This record gives sequence, structure tokens and C-alpha cells, in this order.
Amino acid sequence: MLQALIFDMDGTLFQTDKILELSLEDTFNHLRHQNRWNTITPLNKFREIMGVPLPKVWETLLPDHSLAEREQTDAYFLERLIENITRGKGALYPNVIEIFSYLKKNNCSIYIASNGLTEYLNAIVSYYELDIWVTETFSIQQIQTLDKGDLVKTILNKYDFQSAAVVGDRLSDFYAARDNGLTSIGCNFDFAQEEELAMADFVIDDLGELKTIVHDF
Repeated sequence: MLQALIFDMDGTLFQTDKILELSLEDTFNHLRHQNRWNTITPLNKFREIMGVPLPKVWETLLPDHSLAEREQTDAYFLERLIENITRGKGALYPNVIEIFSYLKKNNCSIYIASNGLTEYLNAIVSYYELDIWVTETFSIQQIQTLDKGDLVKTILNKYDFQSAAVVGDRLSDFYAARDNGLTSIGCNFDFAQEEELAMADFVIDDLGELKTIVHDF
């Protein structure tokens, strides 16, 4: 049986889609009000790149804006995300608590490794009381490279376990597993893309399916 599972957050544990459109629309309305944006909110473009670190997000969505403007936009977007989380606008995916409980009962440690910012991740963990099950949550902010493989390596260096898997929905998760000699489990959820899921060792349509995978190791 696996000793640890390292979960992505957005699109894997947390249904980011429920607050994404609200928060992004709020942010671009803010930009329009400041005369710094004059067209539609690029929601579809954001969906395409979902899962990359936020600095890369704003480079893509605001290519003609200055670094300072992108940083200001990032800060405002984070405020809107956190407010929508604390107002209960988001949701966990089905069976998150069930699988967490199962893993803990079977002595499988739980970690979160996300490209999300620390404050954002803490808001989700706090609101849904995930720290009851999760040993530690790691943000991409904790490393300089902004590489998820390096973030997963940080977990491996800190905690002593021999067998583990990375559970996520995007290519960065599967590469992070591969680069660290771990098993990758792809979640065929909202933001997943078929060609990326093909890189995962396993693909699931529901988190409850993890029971069988974890047990068979």
C-alpha cells in the first residue's frame, strides 16, 4: 500500500471552477473601471492555462501590461478568490473527505502541493478544515524555480516515505511525479485535457477510485 499521496488543489480537490468565473470577472471589471482593459474577460484563455503559476497566468492574460500592473491585478484577484471561498461559493469535489478519511485510517499520509499561492491555499484548507487529514500544504511560493517537480521534491526531502503518488489533473502534476520517480494519478475533472491525462500512470473519474489504486500497491 502507498505510504503517501500528494494532491494538487485546483481541479483536483477544490472545484475552482465555481469561484473562477466570479473572481476573474470581478478582476477584469476592476481593470475596465480603471481603463486598463476594454474587451471581454479572457475566461477561456485562463481555462486553457489553468494550473500554471500565477505569474505565468498574468503574462499570458495581460501581455501588454507592465509587471507592476500584473502584480496589482494578481493581488486583487487573490482578494476576490479568498472572499468567494470564505463566503462558501466554492466546493470540494465529491468524496474528498471520504477518501481522506480512508487514507488516514490506512496510515497513508496526505500532502498538498499546489501552484496556488499560500494565502489562497490556507483559505481553502481552513474553510473546509482539511488540516484534520492533511499533514502539510506546500505552495509554489515556497520555491524559487516555480517548478512543481521541485515542490514535490521538497516534500520528499522533508518527509521520510518510500512509496507515494502524485494526484492531479494537469501535465505539471504528471511531470512532477515522473521527475521524482513517483506514480502519477490523473483526475479527469473540469480542467483536465485528454492529451495530458495520457501522460498519467492511472486516470480516475472520481476520487473514490483512489481506494483501489492505493490498496493495490
